[in-house]
Amino acid sequence: MKFLAAALAALVLLLQYPLWLGKGGWLRAWDLDRQVQAQKDANTRLQGRNEALDAEVRDLKQGFDAVEERARYELGMVKQDEVFFRIVPAAPRADPKSGN
Repeated sequence: MKFLAAALAALVLLLQYPLWLGKGGWLRAWDLDRQVQAQKDANTRLQGRNEALDAEVRDLKQGFDAVEERARYELGMVKQDEVFFRIVPAAPRADPKSGN
């Protein structure tokens, strides 16, 4: 009787192996599901970046305002006959009491 119980237990374990550890088992399915979710998150982040770049390209193609803004802030350009004032903050003075 003990031999029959051991044989049935071994048979159940052999049947469970492919379910948990086999090629299409639960562990593999869980790992693939985790990878799919990580890829979806990356795709969502990249899609947002692409939409922002697309909006910037459309803005640059439509008018000169965006081009002018980029030229001013990134290249420091000014228009012809325009006066540009640059205000530089004063350097902090040394405190005579501290000896510096």
